[in-house]
Amino acid sequence: MGLEKEKLDTSIIMDEDEFNRSIEPILSKKGKVYTAEPDRDPNDINAHLKVGFEDVIAEPISAHSFDRVWIGSHAVFELVKFIFYRLLSTLLAVPMAFILGVVFGVLSCIHIWLVMPVIQSFLMLLPSIQVVWRSLTDMFILPLFHSMGKILSSVQVKTIEN
Repeated sequence: MGLEKEKLDTSIIMDEDEFNRSIEPILSKKGKVYTAEPDRDPNDINAHLKVGFEDVIAEPISAHSFDRVWIGSHAVFELVKFIFYRLLSTLLAVPMAFILGVVFGVLSCIHIWLVMPVIQSFLMLLPSIQVVWRSLTDMFILPLFHSMGKILSSVQVKTIEN
């Protein structure tokens, strides 16, 4: 009887929808209407970072803590994850955006003005190099292999069983 009442109390305190949402809407729930946030990862580049409480902490059926402890630890986990992400992104986002902008700008410049012209130059030179290479193989390697083929064509191999 007491266990059923405790579960009933916890379901009244926090329903499933509120339990599954992140801590941000719970903290900012002061009469605001929920609107869908814009998708900041439309290509799903960071799908592996979508880690929830259930992905990190899982209690098997044989070892359950109290429901209020489970709900409280879930709330603390989400709150700390939210606060530290916001704090670290506030401190690191602008400097990292600057550094990555410089890195990708330099890489783009190198690729556009150095790598592609060198590749195009090699592609223009390859047909003439192919002609020279073919004439060298026709002059030196082809006669060598023809003569080796004629010499070795007269070799006969017989197997004799004892």
